[in-house]
Amino acid sequence: MLAIRKPGFLNRLYLIEIIRGLWITMKNFLFHKKVTLQFPEQRRDYSGRYRGQHYIKAVNGVENCTACMLCPTVCPAECIHIVAGERDDKEKYPVKFEIDSLRCCFCGMCEEACPKDAIKLSNIYEMSQQNRTVYEKDFLMEQRGNK
Repeated sequence: MLAIRKPGFLNRLYLIEIIRGLWITMKNFLFHKKVTLQFPEQRRDYSGRYRGQHYIKAVNGVENCTACMLCPTVCPAECIHIVAGERDDKEKYPVKFEIDSLRCCFCGMCEEACPKDAIKLSNIYEMSQQNRTVYEKDFLMEQRGNK
């Protein structure tokens, strides 16, 4: 049979645990190195696997995208919209390519699904806007980052 001990007065008030928690807090507050970054001057280093802002890879000013519709198909957030067109040499290309950044969950499935490696996620993490942003083809064609 198990003997059940009744907690003492100090244990019922959790006084020992409160003092122990305050000691840990004060120790970390007073004696540990501060890790604050001064943002505009110091930039945070993220890993190479970080998924940031989208861009479309281009060679000689022509996008690699063939409008195969794989990236909007695999996108779980349904944030990619493509309208396909055809060039004179019977090759498909995206007439309209939009990514709704507010709906995007930055999962990277569009990058993995693309057979031509046309859509990429850069390491740019400064994407704050004051209103809803839909990235269009002209914006996505600018080579802002490489991963």
